[in-house]
Amino acid sequence: MKILAIIPAFNEQDGLKKVAAQFKDIDYVDVLVINDCSKDNTSEIGRILGFNVVDLPCNLGIGGAVQTGYKYAWENGYDIAIQVDGDGQHNPSYIKDLIIPIKEGKADLVIGSRYLKKEGFQSSFMRRVGIFYFSFLINLFEKKKITDPTSGFRACNRKIIEHFSKRYPHDYPEPESIAYLLRNNFNIEEVAVIMNERFGGASSITSFKSVYYMIKVSLAIFIDNLRKIGLT
Repeated sequence: MKILAIIPAFNEQDGLKKVAAQFKDIDYVDVLVINDCSKDNTSEIGRILGFNVVDLPCNLGIGGAVQTGYKYAWENGYDIAIQVDGDGQHNPSYIKDLIIPIKEGKADLVIGSRYLKKEGFQSSFMRRVGIFYFSFLINLFEKKKITDPTSGFRACNRKIIEHFSKRYPHDYPEPESIAYLLRNNFNIEEVAVIMNERFGGASSITSFKSVYYMIKVSLAIFIDNLRKIGLT
């Protein structure tokens, strides 16, 4: 099977060096860096490290960068696409665990969850509050327990690659896309992973943006469920 790792990267020149070291022995995965109009040497470092790089002409944000990767995966015939952060939080050694349920036909999307076994870096207290909230919200509306709905460490099959290449949330897309997939009867599973603290760069989610994040995603999930019952 053709497998692509999509790495959205904005000012991640330091993190990419660590990511490259982690991918050293994973030769069954092609790696694509989406340089989201970085102001540092992300693009140059990515190429030096041997990754394929797509340079976006303007900053599209995480959703636009990831969707670019899905468009690339769809157009180039990949069977599985995996999202991997460029800051080194996601350990590629878990890719084999992420893709097993997809290869066995048991799941369309597999999420790497840090909360199934609660080992390794668990994020800040406020982030954990937000994660618990989104987990509750998805379970309330979609009747599916997702322990780590904000995890960007995910693998999906070609059916979802096609969907995401055409439709993908622009801001903070993980919980919103999970709700959309569940509403459309896709199978989602989680596997336990251990995550690291970021190696470099800075998170795009500030305290103010965290509030906006929760309101925006909550409204998106609510509106998506209105569509489900035919009210919009």
